[in-house]
Amino acid sequence: MSPENQAENTTHSTEKTAKATPPKPSKPKSSVIQIHPEGERIHPKKAEGRFAKLRIAAVLATQFVFYVIPWFNWSNRQAVLFDIPDRHFFIFGLSLGMGDLIYLALLLMICAFGLFWWTTIAGRLWCGYSCPQTVYTEIMLWIDNLVEGDRNKRLKLEKSPWNFTKIRIKVTKYLLIFLVCAWTGITFAGWFVPIRQFVPDLFTGAAGGGAMFAAAFYGFMTFFFAHIMREKVCLHMCPYARFQSAMFDKDTLIISYDTERGEPRGARKKTANKEDSGLGDCINCTMCVQVCPVGIDIRDGLQYQCIGCAACIDACDEIMDKMGYPRGLIRYTTEGAMEHEYPESDIKKRLKRPRVAGYGAVLFVVIIAFLTGIATRKMVEVDILKDRGVMVRENSQGWLENAYNLRIINKSEHEQTVTATVKGFDDIALTGLPENGIKIAPRETVTIPVQVSTIPEYAEKGSQPIEFTFAYRETNAADAEPTVLNEKATFIGE
Repeated sequence: MSPENQAENTTHSTEKTAKATPPKPSKPKSSVIQIHPEGERIHPKKAEGRFAKLRIAAVLATQFVFYVIPWFNWSNRQAVLFDIPDRHFFIFGLSLGMGDLIYLALLLMICAFGLFWWTTIAGRLWCGYSCPQTVYTEIMLWIDNLVEGDRNKRLKLEKSPWNFTKIRIKVTKYLLIFLVCAWTGITFAGWFVPIRQFVPDLFTGAAGGGAMFAAAFYGFMTFFFAHIMREKVCLHMCPYARFQSAMFDKDTLIISYDTERGEPRGARKKTANKEDSGLGDCINCTMCVQVCPVGIDIRDGLQYQCIGCAACIDACDEIMDKMGYPRGLIRYTTEGAMEHEYPESDIKKRLKRPRVAGYGAVLFVVIIAFLTGIATRKMVEVDILKDRGVMVRENSQGWLENAYNLRIINKSEHEQTVTATVKGFDDIALTGLPENGIKIAPRETVTIPVQVSTIPEYAEKGSQPIEFTFAYRETNAADAEPTVLNEKATFIGE
């Protein structure tokens, strides 16, 4: 077949196909308005509503813990202090030394699995309300709104030429930002050194170099991440945004745009009849995009950049109220509920899931292990170290004698009186400790040499098991019942 005939047949075939399958009518396309041009700084509009109030409450609550808790005192010391130089941590009545790092590890596990469990149920509510990056970004936005005004005024100020008014506004804003960041850095250092001493020492120049560096570094990083980087931390740096999908499923609570109800979107007058226009409830006002702190359009579906702050919900609900439409065009819901697999009010459906039960079970076990360990831990520990320089010797009484070093650790915040006895032979003696016990200062470790002796006939050649019994109680509580520790050791015979 010639190329001309082949082309002619192809043309006829195409015409027949076009006649047999008429083109489908295309859906009306929504106009796309670019709110945040790529590369430019995002200036989110201030959102007002019920979720905005919750965010304010979350910011105040978290910052109360951060800024105020270090100033509390507990038993004549700072209530919460992570004393790294002395390798001791205080959390109200809980005192942890280096030997108690297992409990700090359990605390970190509780935080991790608690976050996983909560994310599986409620999505990224942690990111939207309690994450330090979100909280300090929110504080910086408060300063922006206070000094420069709302979004439109800030945009206008950015485009205006430099003059006295602009310089005055910028200097005022950065002065407030500097004060917030500086005090944040000072408070951060106050979690690791006594803050009541550190603050006056800082202004007199007597503060330690390490603490001053920590304050300056954390203050600078607060400025850099919360004011300079802002949404870029959530978009490009935060690993949680990347692996959260492993914990999400169709029953995880997320912020969603109701496409069935909102599309096709389009502008209309407030008095227009929605049914006659053929449009959905979305009037394409873009307010949901303008208030978003990370600059996304929630109407494009679930995106990893969404931090779940619900600013778009507040903005949309306000517009729906003005238009006389029901709220909830954008709302907290689940993918399963959006697909009508179950009612949105069915909370049991979201809780009765294998991954929720799995994370919850692990979290419960770790919490029980932590509480059990804290409740049963001993405030005094004793390590028995055999003196390798003296395996066995004969003392002045003709008895066989072994030498030991007792390493006694007082992990409590009170002076402890420790007494000791030993058993293992019918006739056995312990020397080196005072009869009324030895006093160990709070959080002190002492090493005491002692001797254990017995009649030669009892100590056969080789190692023989013996047992030390230690009893301790607070020195100022002589009438209290002592706590008993039993530690095994060996006695070397001739």
